[in-house]
Amino acid sequence: MVRAAMEEAIVLYPSPPIGHLISMVELGKLLLTQKSSLSIHILITSVPYDSGSTAPYIANVAATIPSIKFHHLPTVTLPSTKTTHHEELTFEVLRLSNPHVREQLLSISKNYTIHGLVVDFFCCAALSVSKELNIPGYHFSSSGAGVLALFLYFPTIHSTTTKSLKDLKSLLHIPGIPPIPSSDMPIPVLDRDDKSYENFLDSSRSFPESAGIVVNTFASLEARAVKTLSEGLCVPNNRTPPIYCIGPLIATEGPKDDAGTRNGTTLECLTWLDSQPVGSVVFLCFGSLGLFSKEQLREIAFGLERSGHRFLWVIRNPPSDKKSVALSASPNIDLDSLLPEGFLDRTKERGLVLKSWAPQVAVLNHPSVGGFVSHCGWNSVLEAVCAGVPLVAWPLYAEQRLNRIFLVEEMKLALPMNESDNGFVSSAEVEERVLGLMESEEGKLIRERAIAMKIAAQAALNECGSSRVALSKLVESWKDK
Repeated sequence: MVRAAMEEAIVLYPSPPIGHLISMVELGKLLLTQKSSLSIHILITSVPYDSGSTAPYIANVAATIPSIKFHHLPTVTLPSTKTTHHEELTFEVLRLSNPHVREQLLSISKNYTIHGLVVDFFCCAALSVSKELNIPGYHFSSSGAGVLALFLYFPTIHSTTTKSLKDLKSLLHIPGIPPIPSSDMPIPVLDRDDKSYENFLDSSRSFPESAGIVVNTFASLEARAVKTLSEGLCVPNNRTPPIYCIGPLIATEGPKDDAGTRNGTTLECLTWLDSQPVGSVVFLCFGSLGLFSKEQLREIAFGLERSGHRFLWVIRNPPSDKKSVALSASPNIDLDSLLPEGFLDRTKERGLVLKSWAPQVAVLNHPSVGGFVSHCGWNSVLEAVCAGVPLVAWPLYAEQRLNRIFLVEEMKLALPMNESDNGFVSSAEVEERVLGLMESEEGKLIRERAIAMKIAAQAALNECGSSRVALSKLVESWKDK
């Protein structure tokens, strides 16, 4: 009796924060558009900090797309640790999850032919498992080609100095991207003696060993970086795997963890936007993990008020003076106690402040929105690009300072928000940047470029567009494995 051929599968392994999960789910959806017979399996881990509620989002995807299946790995117990760096905690959890990843891959492979394990940057430890099981391992770069160029080159930077990056006080010259001030590198890699530095270095060294790198970008958005990557210039002493730029991948709607509240918020903010003039509103939103002190929130408020412009401002987490990243769930937010006295009343005719959440894609695509003050998370950058909305770049954590450089100097899609040495941004700076984006000649040029890039993004995803061609090549490569 001839045994029927097994179904084909791809296993995706995102790190726990909701933004990373959404990007991987969108990748899974995209793969299904190219090969509908595929079965997509997504491995889910949990971490000891609030990385955004994922359960309702996962339930919604599982219910609506039967070809995407989720596998929850057992929770690992961390050894006693004093670190509050969410990056270090994430690396440790994922490293300790390797035995569970192995078990899950073996289980899936009983019923499927696995063409590849796709991991994001934090999950690189799992590539040793896929290698052992003879499953091709792929990297998914959810942060774009510029950041990928930097991390491919990171081992070279490491080998050319014995100093910590925080002590270099110089520009880093990396192929394919503008010079990077060493102080703008992500915090976990600033101190050479830090455990996180070692984790990032190990992940960077794993790239050349992979079967390919899938990048959430499109060729015309980061033309120089993509060209440099494809020429192998970022890995001078090793191979560069095939690069597949398949973006922009963005979710059309966010997780539904409180549908009633979110539906109400969606209705409130979109109805409010409907009553505003075209291109008149500045949208401010800073990601799911970002925090501002009470003093900083007040400066933003004063700056917005003095600018005279209409605004829609999402205050997502309660303020903290000690942390820059939210490591625990946020309680209810009392806007009156956080914002300057009378601010909400004085600005009620031209401003709306929302607590915790807004339907970001819908807001950015609303005709009334003319600018976006963003933390420069890559998902948010791509959402703005696809909506043709210019930005003010205000990075808070992770690789966002790098994204500010790319947005301002390379893509020319943003104005920079400039902070003091301690990271504080004055109300005068907020006012100046809002006015610059909405009224200045430079703002007008950035706006025109943003609209052109929106058209380029659409072209990349067309049938013969660069991202579609790259996706086709990726799927075709599995036939050779």
